[in-house]
Amino acid sequence: MFESSMLLLAGLAMVLLLLAWRRRGVRGLPLPPGPAGLPLLGNLPQVDKSAPYKTFMKWSKEYGPVITVHLGPKRFVILSGYQIVKEALVDQADDFAGRAPVPFSIRILKGYGLGISNGERWRQLRRFTVSTLRDFGMGRKKMEQWIQEESRYLLESLRETKSVPFDPTFLLASAVSNVICALVFGQRFSYDDVNFLRLLQIINNVVRNGSSPWGPLYNIFPKLMDHLPGPHQTMFKQMEETKAFIKEKIHQHKETLDPDNPRDFIDCFLIRLEKEKDIATTEFHYDNLVATVMNLFLAGTETTSTTIRYALTILIKHPDTQERLHKEIDSLLGQHGVPQMEDRKSLPFTDAVIHEVQRYMDLVPLNVPHYATKDISFKGYTIPKDTVIIPMLHSVLRDEDQWEKPWTFNPDHFLDKNGNFKKNPAFLPFSAGKRVCAGESLARMELLLFMVSIVQQFHLSTSGGPSSIDIKPERSSFTNVPHQYQLIFTPR
Repeated sequence: MFESSMLLLAGLAMVLLLLAWRRRGVRGLPLPPGPAGLPLLGNLPQVDKSAPYKTFMKWSKEYGPVITVHLGPKRFVILSGYQIVKEALVDQADDFAGRAPVPFSIRILKGYGLGISNGERWRQLRRFTVSTLRDFGMGRKKMEQWIQEESRYLLESLRETKSVPFDPTFLLASAVSNVICALVFGQRFSYDDVNFLRLLQIINNVVRNGSSPWGPLYNIFPKLMDHLPGPHQTMFKQMEETKAFIKEKIHQHKETLDPDNPRDFIDCFLIRLEKEKDIATTEFHYDNLVATVMNLFLAGTETTSTTIRYALTILIKHPDTQERLHKEIDSLLGQHGVPQMEDRKSLPFTDAVIHEVQRYMDLVPLNVPHYATKDISFKGYTIPKDTVIIPMLHSVLRDEDQWEKPWTFNPDHFLDKNGNFKKNPAFLPFSAGKRVCAGESLARMELLLFMVSIVQQFHLSTSGGPSSIDIKPERSSFTNVPHQYQLIFTPR
């Protein structure tokens, strides 16, 4: 009995010492405060699995805007509020430029590509990707013309629905994806291309399943989850299909490559690869090409198309907003004018609505995880090397010090008293700093041109009316996934 009691006390002492050691930080400097957790599991049992950011927001009110959380064996530092996130990502941009080695992405891409790389690999690929996409028109007039052309295909397909209710998820995804496909593959795909639609279905499945509890669970316990059945195993198989499609496209480009006349991103990468094939330290090799193309294809398809789909449901939910958009767009373009980027300044309410949709939708509430590639001193604390850092975009887009009505859809957040568009520094749906979304200018252009084209030509509704629309997310984890609805597009 005595021995059992001593063992129990010794075990309890070890647990307390472990917790104290985890709080101590590095070289005696303190970690940010945070909730006490359990051995091995940490704070995982306390987290809302359906919407982790809600738990983090609650803890930030209790412990402050910089907190330490342990999820399983991993240490996380959560940053909350516009001022704190800005200080980290912008004012200390170099310290917070690291990208976390997300196990799900590591399993698929083996650490290659632009998305989750760090150091020299990230610098080389980021510089090349941004400059190459810009050369092919990203953010420029040429890209505007591509989007205008794709809008015509989209509008024609919407007219063919004959005002019958249908789910526009994959039609919108096809239109948006074709823009990035033009940049990366040098081609667009028909909306009824079976192989293309299969890839869009895979992307949709990965986002939905990744935003269920299965996604975070895999990223916290990857070695365990690798041996267990579940949706994550299906996702890996489907992502291999996507990778095979990309490899085939690269092979086709190799067969037809003209080094003097590059057609797209893949051609430019292949030319650089050949030029640097004898340089041992080059990052321009086949694995990085496959992974970077995959990064661009996935990111350039799902995020913008989902935002447009959500915007359409918002307009049905708020018919007064839709009517005001119709009037503003009609007064400038009528029924036949072709929307252009230069129209933005003459469409302040439209611009405000698009911005407010992005703010209110809060597409990536936790942000893409950052990483401490070295010990970081921040706000009097030490963030130890190898800590995962979450600069919560949700806390920025809902910051009560920055937005008059943060929990309400309200386009007036982006309008001054005279009805002119006004910026807000806390509008950071694309994040900020050195890891800001590389496709931000493309996404902004697509959102304006596609949205104006659709609203100009159609009245939006559903069979159940505005009350049938739930604008709260269906799933919340890595992304806020909106509900899918059968929408009616009635020509105006």
